[in-house]
Amino acid sequence: MNCAEPLDMQLPAAIPADACFAIVAPAGPARLDEQKAHRWFTSRGMQCRLYPGVSQAQGYLAGSDQQRLDDLHAAFADPDIDAILCMRGGYGSMRLLDRLDFDLIRRHPKPLVGYSDITALHTALNRYAGLITFHGAMLNADLLGEKLEPTVPSLLSQLRGELGEGDVLRHPEAYPLTCVQPGVASGRLFGGNLSLLCATLGTPAEIDSQGSILFIEDVNEPLYRVDRLLTQLRLAGKLNGVRGVLVGDFAGISVAAMVPLLKDIFGPLGVPVLAGWRSGHCDPNLCLPLGARVRLDSQEQVLVLEQGLFKA
Repeated sequence: MNCAEPLDMQLPAAIPADACFAIVAPAGPARLDEQKAHRWFTSRGMQCRLYPGVSQAQGYLAGSDQQRLDDLHAAFADPDIDAILCMRGGYGSMRLLDRLDFDLIRRHPKPLVGYSDITALHTALNRYAGLITFHGAMLNADLLGEKLEPTVPSLLSQLRGELGEGDVLRHPEAYPLTCVQPGVASGRLFGGNLSLLCATLGTPAEIDSQGSILFIEDVNEPLYRVDRLLTQLRLAGKLNGVRGVLVGDFAGISVAAMVPLLKDIFGPLGVPVLAGWRSGHCDPNLCLPLGARVRLDSQEQVLVLEQGLFKA
């Protein structure tokens, strides 16, 4: 892993209206209706290119480590690809981290979209490729699964560069948010799946949370295990310097049930905490630009971009 020093974030180009998406599977396998996938993109005036690992499976992995790595590198290097969309999460992204070619990725910056196990790639690419990545809808469960609006508009509006400095990342009124701790803070938005954030601790790809707005989400974790994961982050020093916290969906745990734990963990930090953001293993699943500068106002319940996401 060529990752001696973290880098300043760099901006790729926004995708055009007729964008071509690379479909890659860096983690687990899934049955994919390839014709349905192509129809989804062509019906919206776009294209997709399926990479070999999408149609392979080796147990709980979508192809060999080498195949999944080659697909990822090829998608970044291909000049005809505008954005890279992960097919699904599961497990396997961490196995690629020590072989990622960050120099290649820096030379060909493109939006990478995914969540769950893809958090491992987000943390590595944010930190060592200096790349803004997108915690957002994946192909199988979200796009082909016909997640509720604004799942798709949330994703495409960001990738197309329709949001810039000063714009609010809107949250649907039908899903109320909860101000756990009031306040206003600015910082780079980092994070993702809580289990993966903890799994990468002690590795070169662990999250750099200093000065950040920390985003967390998870699935299939009971409250006591969420407590353990957050406590692990705290004891590892990863909450030191966090300026604010955005809590996404924790499937199976209500926000009300989480509030006492969130106050226990984040209360001593004296930072704003906003919970209930519909991002993660949920429906709808909103897109978040990881690595971008944002302002969190937990009392007003808004998240505001403090920069453009793409180069002019």
